[in-house]
Amino acid sequence: MSLFKSKAEKELDRIILKLEMNMSNNYKDNAQANLKELEEALDSMRESGAVKDAVISRYASIIDTYRQKMKGYSHKDQKPYWT
Repeated sequence: MSLFKSKAEKELDRIILKLEMNMSNNYKDNAQANLKELEEALDSMRESGAVKDAVISRYASIIDTYRQKMKGYSHKDQKPYWT
């Protein structure tokens, strides 16, 4: 991990921070939207060449981790406690 990050990396970190906050507050729909935002941001940075390959692979593995963690993570799959 480098000491100085590019603007693109800071933007991706900002999205990850929002994602983590929404997950910790159980805002499932917002967390799913943040994951989609993170994926789209990384894809656009990859296409424009704004970040290096090492950075892309690091954030791609982070996205894969969140995908696994958030599989089935939505309010529609949640059963009410009273049934």
